[in-house]
Amino acid sequence: MAVKIRLKRMGSKKAPFYRVVVADSRAPRDGRFIEEIGTYNPLTQPAKFDVKEDKALDWMLKGAKPSDTVRNLFSNVGLMEKLHNAKNQK
Repeated sequence: MAVKIRLKRMGSKKAPFYRVVVADSRAPRDGRFIEEIGTYNPLTQPAKFDVKEDKALDWMLKGAKPSDTVRNLFSNVGLMEKLHNAKNQK
């Protein structure tokens, strides 16, 4: 089973709000997911991004691949660097 970390769209039309979820890659975008690990609101100034870093690192160390957008958000927070350091320590 290929596991992805991606965004699940919530909110109303023209007012998006996203949840960062861990899901099977075959599941629909807004469908079934394994675990919710954060939120992202692009409408606030600046955009608000909250994530449970320990859960995200744990899933990525287990082999979950973040989507391109989630990878960019993780990089902005410094999570990809922590992942790189964690992999080098093993």
